[in-house]
Amino acid sequence: MLAVLRPSDGHPAASLVLVATDFEGRPLLLVSALALHAAALDADRRCSLLVSRSGKGDPLAHPRLTLFATASVVAAADPERPGLRDRFLARHPKAALYADFADFRMIRLEPETASLNGGFARAFALERTDLVDPPAPELAATAMRARDHMNDDHRDAIDKLAGSAGLHGDGWRIATMDRFGFEVVRGDRLARIEFGIDAAVHGYRDAFVSLVRGRTD
Repeated sequence: MLAVLRPSDGHPAASLVLVATDFEGRPLLLVSALALHAAALDADRRCSLLVSRSGKGDPLAHPRLTLFATASVVAAADPERPGLRDRFLARHPKAALYADFADFRMIRLEPETASLNGGFARAFALERTDLVDPPAPELAATAMRARDHMNDDHRDAIDKLAGSAGLHGDGWRIATMDRFGFEVVRGDRLARIEFGIDAAVHGYRDAFVSLVRGRTD
């Protein structure tokens, strides 16, 4: 849920949005210029984003995070945009139907602080360093190639890792990767799996081998 300030009167306005992340973990949104929140961010780039984990029972017993951020539009000519588009559509493939419409723009949120509520009496204040990974430009450039290699040549290993993470069924694919882990997708299901080591230090090959072998040293 994205919260902005309505340009006409400054009244708070909230909208349901699809969210992906860039390589460093900053949220990405795909927004129509015709939407209220697009006009609001043009007028005032301050916003907040609420994400939550659903589950059985009391909704307030499950974790949720409110992110306080500043929004910026990723220009169509920005060299990063194709990679960001790829990450967004890997998580939300149905968005390909409208992602390239002239009135749609990609927005990146720069996190400043956040409030994490892990359930009753479990509230934490987070800083930017808790939310955004350190830059690793060389690793970011190889992430999609490593993802495609795993999806094309190591499908059994992906299913094994998904199973070890408590995910059932075969046919899992890697959607996105970063230095500390990756997202797997199967139909409408999406889940994250953490590496045991930092891929920026050890490389993706060692990170996956270590994970498959169950080692974290």
